[in-house]
Amino acid sequence: MIYLDYFSTTPCDPAVVDAMLPWFAEDYGNPHSVHGPGQKAAQAVEQSRQNVADLLGVEARELVFTSGATEANNLAIKGAVRHFGRMGDERRRVITVATEHKCVLESVRDLEAEGFEPVVLGVDSQGQVDAEALQNALKVPTLLVSIMAANNETGVLQDIPALSRIVRGAGALFHTDMAQMAGKLPVSLADVDLASFSAHKMYGPKGIGALYVRRRPRVRLQPLFSGGGQERAFRSGTLPTPLVVGLGKAAELAAQRLEADIQQISALRDDLWSQIKTALPDCELNGGEASRLPGALNICLPDGVRAADILERVPDVAMSTGSACSAAEITPSYVLTAMGLSAEKASRCLRLSVGRSTSKPGIDRAAALLIEAVRTCQPSRD
Repeated sequence: MIYLDYFSTTPCDPAVVDAMLPWFAEDYGNPHSVHGPGQKAAQAVEQSRQNVADLLGVEARELVFTSGATEANNLAIKGAVRHFGRMGDERRRVITVATEHKCVLESVRDLEAEGFEPVVLGVDSQGQVDAEALQNALKVPTLLVSIMAANNETGVLQDIPALSRIVRGAGALFHTDMAQMAGKLPVSLADVDLASFSAHKMYGPKGIGALYVRRRPRVRLQPLFSGGGQERAFRSGTLPTPLVVGLGKAAELAAQRLEADIQQISALRDDLWSQIKTALPDCELNGGEASRLPGALNICLPDGVRAADILERVPDVAMSTGSACSAAEITPSYVLTAMGLSAEKASRCLRLSVGRSTSKPGIDRAAALLIEAVRTCQPSRD
């Protein structure tokens, strides 16, 4: 199997697995207990918090551990907006973007039932937000804006520093989903109030993530659920020490390997696209004119070639269509249709994502299999 679906999830780095193992059975203390085993676990948790903070360039105490980016996004958006409402703030507008992850879009839309006004901005053909459209939307007093740093289907980057300055200049909080970007490119949270992260997108374990919550000026959140008040009272629940340690180790490795990974993964991604484009000149690259993550490759196949058919014909390559599939139908990617692609064209798109474990022979084999499958599926020109 040639794995080219790193945007979906990454394999746990062996060093991450080794770091986690002792905390499952040997050192099993509750990190919130005051006895020796508990304090040993607590020290490991705080070391991991520091590792993540070092990767992001923030203070360790600004990080709240969560079960992943979905929970972090929910806590950031709902928690901040509900706190404003609880304090009597009269603003009601909450802004996001049409190409955000579903958990962000649904979090914003859920707030409508509580009397808030969701606004979903469009994007251009490259998947990027128009700064002028954002400024116009902010003319109505706004509580919070959520814009992801890197798209999970196309890898397209938003200009987070510029957009966040616009938002904060209008007096609103700025949240960004950085699940895809952290550990793959350098990040700056200098102008960000809230940011979400996930371990399994950067070679860590599933089930653990973090939320950055700015201390100065202080950002306040209303918790999503009640409990013992762990994690600065923002997120109750016993921390899973093994998973937290895994996130910390993954962050440490990402910081050490960042530049080398960027060069290696970008080169392999470009090689794969070059081979496909040379053999299949009618293929198009979605978001190709914008800055993208190093491993991102979202391609539109030639007329008459459905992405689902290619997946079926190439079982030895793990990739995705960027579509939400059910037993009865395939729904075109809302990210691609927001970028202006028709439903038919979106159904011809494949998401390929290169990662740390991808090899040159793997790229060559994947390219050969894809090219052969597309040629087989292309309708006759006779």
